[in-house]
Amino acid sequence: MEQKLFTEFPPVSTQEWESVIVKDLKGADYDRKLMWRTQEGFSVRPFYRKEDTDKLSGLDRAPGEFPYMRGTGESNGWLIRQDFDATGDLGEANRSAVDALSKGAEAIGFDIGRERKMTIGDMKELLGGIDLKSTEINFTGCSPENASAVEAFLSFANEAEIPASDLEVSFDFSPLHDLVTAGTIKDEAFDRLAEILKGLEGYPGIDAICANGYDFNDAGASIVQETAFALACASYYIDALKGKPGMTAGLVASKIRFKFSVGSNYFMEIAKFRAARVLWAEISDKAGAVGDGRKMVADAVTSRWNQTLYDSYVNMLRNTTEAMSAAIGGVHSLTVIPFDSAYRKPDAFSNRIARNVQIILKEESHFDFVADPAGGSYYVEELTSSIKDAVEKLFNATCGGGADFRSGFEDGTIRREIEEVTAKRDAAIAKGREVFVGTNAFPNFEETELKNAPAVRKDQPTRPLRFYRGAEPFERLRLATEKSGRRPAVFMLTFGNLAMCRARAQFSGNFFATAGFKIMDNNRFDSIETGAAAALESKADIVVACSSDEEYSEEVPEIAKLLGGKAVLTVAGDPACRPELEAAGISHFISIRSNILETLHGYQEELGVVK
Repeated sequence: MEQKLFTEFPPVSTQEWESVIVKDLKGADYDRKLMWRTQEGFSVRPFYRKEDTDKLSGLDRAPGEFPYMRGTGESNGWLIRQDFDATGDLGEANRSAVDALSKGAEAIGFDIGRERKMTIGDMKELLGGIDLKSTEINFTGCSPENASAVEAFLSFANEAEIPASDLEVSFDFSPLHDLVTAGTIKDEAFDRLAEILKGLEGYPGIDAICANGYDFNDAGASIVQETAFALACASYYIDALKGKPGMTAGLVASKIRFKFSVGSNYFMEIAKFRAARVLWAEISDKAGAVGDGRKMVADAVTSRWNQTLYDSYVNMLRNTTEAMSAAIGGVHSLTVIPFDSAYRKPDAFSNRIARNVQIILKEESHFDFVADPAGGSYYVEELTSSIKDAVEKLFNATCGGGADFRSGFEDGTIRREIEEVTAKRDAAIAKGREVFVGTNAFPNFEETELKNAPAVRKDQPTRPLRFYRGAEPFERLRLATEKSGRRPAVFMLTFGNLAMCRARAQFSGNFFATAGFKIMDNNRFDSIETGAAAALESKADIVVACSSDEEYSEEVPEIAKLLGGKAVLTVAGDPACRPELEAAGISHFISIRSNILETLHGYQEELGVVK
């Protein structure tokens, strides 16, 4: 007997849902309370329904079907990749790679550096003990002016009698990477790149061009900017190379790989990869690519911009969500950066943890069993469509009307676009609206003597883009306290309403601990006299009055008198009586509206921690 579920529940329209929401808001502004305005420039609604996706195109396509929104194949398998430094001891790089392969890695990357002249002997030392028929090898740090790695590798593969059809290899030749990172580019690099591609005829599994979107993420760009500029780079390679002897747009497109970051904006990152595949399929198809040449090969790397020095084990958690986004989004390979790579050379433990994040996703969580697991989600489908539209608009602005990526970068347009976003992001971080757990929110109060100060990069005025991690301003703040040899003490003078004084003490403790100050918390004092006496006895540098707004107008001036200027009195909150308190000489206030970074730097200067 056929049983229909939920027939006793009548359908509820969107209008009915909206009316209930408006009622529950009790007059509050719907858009301000429930709509999320992304840094990508579009708004996200609080809920979506099937009717929202009915207007979207391409949802009827299966995984592996053009334009590949649902993936470039019928499965969701991705390669677990780890990269190693091969600019120095090749034997050490080889041993590290062989060890990683024995412990779950499926693809290896070797940074060979721009200057090294690789020989067949070098390749034998670097690749010894690695089965090239089952392992993808990626060479990074390549320069078109130095193609010795390609020649040496092909000689090695031929000597080992490995069929060309069995090789899965990439070289990250990218003249535009030099433009983005160093501000220089050589026209002859494209002639050399064309020669390299010509030499790879008959090697369908070897890619040689990298459209590097990761560079833009490393400079703080938005998801839309990273994707649009990576596509613009790829488009430029096609246009720059297709007219050279032996080159066609289809051939060039088939040799391009994309390198993307994957950040902590979970659903947005999933949607990014889905949207990018569609756009590249359309761009390459229009350029003349056919068949599989229109499929995007996307290598993802967890975002260095998101990593922190302080409370660095939190980076493991960031890596986990980022890896999940990449796996669900459908990437070709994924590299998880070890949690401690921002401040030291990763050791065996951190490399193992980075590798195991992906192994768990495959072996325990079976993320590779289902192609496009996010497909059909109203929310993800809407995000994919919104990101696609925003990326397409920026791509057309970058590459339309006779413009191209190179001209847009050289005239400063792209840099200004990114700086506009990073200015907003930096301000949000400074105010605690964009959170780095353990750094600008919920810090480890007792974490001191961090021996990784060199990892905090200084401004790079000679570079066209500023490459940095989002947490660096707060790390510099805290490191300044540690290096000063003086750790200011902050005393919580809690009184009055128990719930409010405790909440504000916790807020204040987290606030000041982000600068490395010593926190002296207290439950609640019976009177302000008792609290002030304890504060003076503690010899604290800062005393924070923590209570409800109603109690501040009378009690805070009294506390000021009791302290007698022997500590910096600060009020936790932004009470209505603030003008009266300021008139009484109280000048320090902290609240959720404060610019945390600027406020704490002010305290450091006032207390002589920094000059």
